[in-house]
Order: sequence, then structure tokens, then C-alpha cells
Amino acid sequence: MINLYRHPLSGHAHRVELFLSLLGLDFKPVDVDLQKGEHKSEHFLKMNPFGQIPVLDDDGTVIYDSNAILVYLAAKYDAGKWLPRDPVAAARTQQWLSLAAGPIAAGPAAARLITVFGANYNAEEVIKRSNELLKVIDSQLADRKFLTGDTPTIADVAAYSYIAHAPEGNVSLQPYTNIRNWLQRVESLEGFIAMQKTSTGLAA
Repeated sequence: MINLYRHPLSGHAHRVELFLSLLGLDFKPVDVDLQKGEHKSEHFLKMNPFGQIPVLDDDGTVIYDSNAILVYLAAKYDAGKWLPRDPVAAARTQQWLSLAAGPIAAGPAAARLITVFGANYNAEEVIKRSNELLKVIDSQLADRKFLTGDTPTIADVAAYSYIAHAPEGNVSLQPYTNIRNWLQRVESLEGFIAMQKTSTGLAA
């Protein structure tokens, strides 16, 4: 039994839910009430001492950090499609995982945190940073279907959620044709599941 401890509005959790679905794996979503501080409870901290979601419990094997979970699932349940074994392809995939954990988290994800969760960030700075990032990503997608080439990898899974929901943080995707086409390709994958939307920002 696979249990996924998550929050329905978390993009970090959604990337794991999405990948579980793309792999065709059965799992049980376990909602964690962040407002009540369940992620800081003694029980939860035993699973993730940093008190963050998501956490995956795969029949007793507990993994936290969304990108680490993607790597674990790909290594255990996939035959090298989603996490390439070729050294160069693997490194290129890792580059995008790092981007998801860094610039995407500090850009589109942070912009959405302001509108959805009331985070105390400077909206103008975050939106500017997001657009600078999206401009580069859009250029990278000019000659490829997915982030690392013509086939999807966990790089696409890691990057999708917060970019797709960037308008909720007042970051428009209209200038980025290649990104919008890429989002559509991800959404056309067999097993795709969407993240819950909010009526905030440009999505209001």
C-alpha cells in the first residue's frame, strides 16, 4: 500500500500524485491539515523531521522531498523511461529537478504562495523573477517537445504543477507559446491528473 501525505493545493504534493498516476500505481492520498499544524505533529515529524509535505510511505519505506520521491518511484517502478540511465540524459534531467527546487520554487511557486496562502513576499519582485525564468524556459522548449527532449521524464513532472498554476500567482503564461504547448502535451499524457485550481490572481 502506498500512502501519500499531501495537501490538495500543494504543487509539491501534486507532482508526486501526478507521477503516481502516470505510472499507474494505486495510492491512498492522506490529507495533512496545514492550518492546524498537523505537519508539525509528533507523528508527522517522525516521517519527515523537517515538517514538510509531501511524504510517501511505500509499504513501510518512507521518503520525503517531492523530487526525491520522484527519483525513488522512477527507480523502483519504471524501466528507465522517466529517469534516463544514460549519463548525459540523467544529468539533464537532474538539471531540471534542481531548477524545480530552486528558481521555480522561488518564482512561480512563491508568487502563488502570496495569493493562495498569504505568504509575505514582495509580489513585484517575485513576478519579475518568474517572468525572467519563464522566458528562458520558453526558449529552451523552442526545439523540443518536453524539457529534456522528445519524450517526457520526471523533469516535466517536477516542473509542471507550479508553471501550470502560475496565473494563480498573477504570472501570465500568455507570452510563452512554447510553454503553453508543452503544458498541453503533459496534460495529454495517459494517466494525467490535474491539480485543484484556486480562483486567485489572474485565475480569479
